[in-house]
Amino acid sequence: MKICVYPGSFDPITNGHLDIIKRALKTFDEVYVAVLHNPEKEPNFSFAQRMKMVKESVSGMKKVFVESFDGLLVDYAASKGACAIIRGLRAVSDFEFEFQMALTNAKMQPRIETVFLMTGYKYSYLSSSLVMQIARLGGDVSDLVPAAVNKELKTIKKTERGK
Repeated sequence: MKICVYPGSFDPITNGHLDIIKRALKTFDEVYVAVLHNPEKEPNFSFAQRMKMVKESVSGMKKVFVESFDGLLVDYAASKGACAIIRGLRAVSDFEFEFQMALTNAKMQPRIETVFLMTGYKYSYLSSSLVMQIARLGGDVSDLVPAAVNKELKTIKKTERGK
């Protein structure tokens, strides 16, 4: 069985992330969406909110599992029996950092490959931070994010714009 891990902070998960997950399922038997729990970062959403949104967003996808992790990604991937780590690339500017991480991960865990998937053209401009910026300014992001995320973003818009 071919298992992969798709890690990220997913703050919030976007339709671009879902595109990568769906495409990973074409190659791998199981996809573990690994939500990073990093207490040193200040995310837009709490860890519990991010986990909830990711789980709701992938609820209809068979063979997709949502879990949290902290520590080294390669250790988490190895614990799942994964043969690959999936990373999405939007633009050439993403590549240098991702390439460095892939080489570092390969050094620590040589049997786990990093597989880069180019983001679909519909989502090549999309990032979680862009979604947050649009939402905070009252823009409509309903076609950029899953319904569960759009619902959460509407509560942020009301709270922050009311200040």
